Amino acid sequence: MLVINMSHRTLCLYFSYNQTITGKLKKIPTSSWNPVRKCWEVPFSEKYLAEIKRIASQHELQFIYHEENKPKLQPRKSKKENQHYRNCPQSYMDKLKELRYSKNTIKVYTDLFGEFINYYEEVEISNISESMIVDFLLYLVNERNVSTSYQNQSINAIKFYYEKVLRGPRKVYQIDRPRKEKILPEVLSTEEVAAILKSINNLKHKAIIMTIYSAGLRISELTNLKMKDIDSKRMQIRVEQGKGKKDRYTLLGNKTLETLRLYVKEYKPREWLFEGANGGQYSTRSVQNILKNALTKVGISKNISVHSLRHSFATHLLESGTDLRYIQELLGHASSKTTEIYTHITTKGFDQIKNPLDNLDI
Repeated sequence: MLVINMSHRTLCLYFSYNQTITGKLKKIPTSSWNPVRKCWEVPFSEKYLAEIKRIASQHELQFIYHEENKPKLQPRKSKKENQHYRNCPQSYMDKLKELRYSKNTIKVYTDLFGEFINYYEEVEISNISESMIVDFLLYLVNERNVSTSYQNQSINAIKFYYEKVLRGPRKVYQIDRPRKEKILPEVLSTEEVAAILKSINNLKHKAIIMTIYSAGLRISELTNLKMKDIDSKRMQIRVEQGKGKKDRYTLLGNKTLETLRLYVKEYKPREWLFEGANGGQYSTRSVQNILKNALTKVGISKNISVHSLRHSFATHLLESGTDLRYIQELLGHASSKTTEIYTHITTKGFDQIKNPLDNLDI
């Protein structure tokens, strides 16, 4: 059995047809047959890799494991490199604001639509045809090697202009949306989270990372927190107008509260819980740099982002016995299916499984 790990995202399994093995793979919730690659695909996780090794051992197959790195994302032209760079039309910006899209969505859509119109920098926007739109999307995949998520966001940004701004028919052009990749998020162990927090000496920086992890916050939710959102009596944090314009309450840990009290006493924030050096909201880039420096300091080489702290929060809650329904509410997921992804990440119970190879007299 040849198993190729594609950039720690997908496991591609190649083996001679065996109905029994196929049946076992089908029991892995997110497995699927890829008719193009002619192999079984399973999202990468240590849990699934161990299960596949076990299946190979049961059927006396030689297990061959190979890691393959994905081609690097090709950079696009920056505004500085393009002397004739044209900004997103004002009508596009106005419509996004009129429909009350979030600041983050406005930024993403205008950035992606800007990339699109500057790909055809010498063509009037009104003259860009359907086939040219498809060619641009193929360029994103074949030359820039962007993710499925990035491509889908680009499709939505383009559709918004033709359908919402120009008020055209819903299907202005025909594009086959790519199949979404089944990727399991990378998470930290509780020991790794503790090491990260211990490595941060700056009180403000420590309070930021503690708040994100202990409340399962998105980075934008952290920077949008205000002093009034911390409810120490009920031990809750109010997340106002999170993703999907929904309000919710999440946990305020005892240790987090202790650290926040020390932080507030020293830094004296006025409106926003975390403010920049010159006042106003703390920047998301600064939050990212705090975690990046801490990861380097403790020597963690995993592909970890600030959002990984949210994934880790949910996984650790699940491993400690918290019901999925409560985790769904704390994270603000609209669908329980989104929350169920954490059941495929946890390795709880693996220590109770004895590998059949260890029973062999070899």
